Amino acid sequence: MPEAVKANELSARSHDAAGLDQLSAGAVRSLKARDNRTNWRHIGGVWLIIAATMAATVAAEGYLVRSGQSLWWLVPVFALSTFIIGASQHQLGGVIHEGTHFLLFENKRLNELTSDWLAAFALYTTTYQFRLHHLAHHQFVNDPERDPDISQLIDSDHWLDFPVTDIDVTRKLLRQLWPLNLARFTLVRARYSAVGHDRNPYVQAERKAGKLPVYVGIGFAVVAPIIASNILRWHLHGVAFAILAMSYAGTMLYFLLLNSAKFPQTRLQPVISHRATVLGRMTFLFVFYTAFTLYDWSHGGQWAWDHFGVLWVLPLFTTFPLFLMIRQWVQHGNADRGRYTNTRVFLMGPLVRYAIFPWGMDYHLPHHMMASVPHYNLKALHQLLLNDPQYAEKGVVVEGHLGSDDGANTGHPTLISVLGHTRAPKPAEAVHVDNATLEYAEVADSAAIAQQARLSSGG
Repeated sequence: MPEAVKANELSARSHDAAGLDQLSAGAVRSLKARDNRTNWRHIGGVWLIIAATMAATVAAEGYLVRSGQSLWWLVPVFALSTFIIGASQHQLGGVIHEGTHFLLFENKRLNELTSDWLAAFALYTTTYQFRLHHLAHHQFVNDPERDPDISQLIDSDHWLDFPVTDIDVTRKLLRQLWPLNLARFTLVRARYSAVGHDRNPYVQAERKAGKLPVYVGIGFAVVAPIIASNILRWHLHGVAFAILAMSYAGTMLYFLLLNSAKFPQTRLQPVISHRATVLGRMTFLFVFYTAFTLYDWSHGGQWAWDHFGVLWVLPLFTTFPLFLMIRQWVQHGNADRGRYTNTRVFLMGPLVRYAIFPWGMDYHLPHHMMASVPHYNLKALHQLLLNDPQYAEKGVVVEGHLGSDDGANTGHPTLISVLGHTRAPKPAEAVHVDNATLEYAEVADSAAIAQQARLSSGG
């Protein structure tokens, strides 16, 4: 494997070049500064909301049962919890997003471990898997051949034929509310993360890892708990625990002995070895699966497993992908590949920000301008960038949800109108390939990535 190099050596110019050189270099450096403290509060807040929602839901259920109330009241209770927890899972996606860009903490190992253990593992992924997917989205934003976000939405039939009318968006959104469509979105996205995508510019097609390790991981993460939780319904708690324990032991042994060449071979170097990450991921799941099983064993039922299904798995396949899909539509739908026009800024209320624009994703244009700025500094970055005449002229600010273009007396397009014909991109906007998005990454075979960049820009 070629010697790893700093990815920003790929870039022909820095973020602070052409069109932005009037900005204060000192101010930009200050906004890009990371620390090892701030995000603990943000992560803790998300998990506090998750814990409080679960506790309140279980308490409400217990009250209805003890008081002899109609269990139909559980429908709105679980609907509300599914909304809140799905939004919070999207917030955990924001944690992974910051970890992907190495922005959670200045210490890279702390960044990776925190992103994995406090977010990614709970969502059945890893920070590295998402990084492979997401940094390609940044570098080749809105390139239908190289941007995995676009190709994944097309493959799962969730992309819209932009520009669209209000009716088109409403019809498509209602279609996606059907659980099977949301499940398909989640499964296709999981496939992209787990086995990669042949057109991903960071995948080394000639050294593509085998699929057997993926299937072994799925066997323990998904199949084993399904079997164990159903065996609990026959009150065979010891058997259920034995299945989990043997599956865990076999899976750990398999990955401990697996040839290193069988792990993902890509042009992005991992911060923590693939072997250590997968062993950590399996251990994380085993700890929780064991806790559920032992609790149900001690109480003679399947209470913990049932609530895990309703309070975590159900949102993971319904509201979480719905919020994620809406965000992808409004952030990059009906946009071109220009530097200032590939996404937008969104001025929204706290509820919409929490559910759809977690961790600074409402200031998405400044994020794509300088992906090395932490989420808590993006609003200030937006204000700084307004000193750039091109940013001030071309950047689109979205405000409000429904209504016509420049509606709601704000002078800005709404979430709906920005996807319509009056906001269709102009073909003259030049293609922008964001090589500097790899600023903090370690890459191998930088020449191959540079070649992909030239092809994407039409060079």
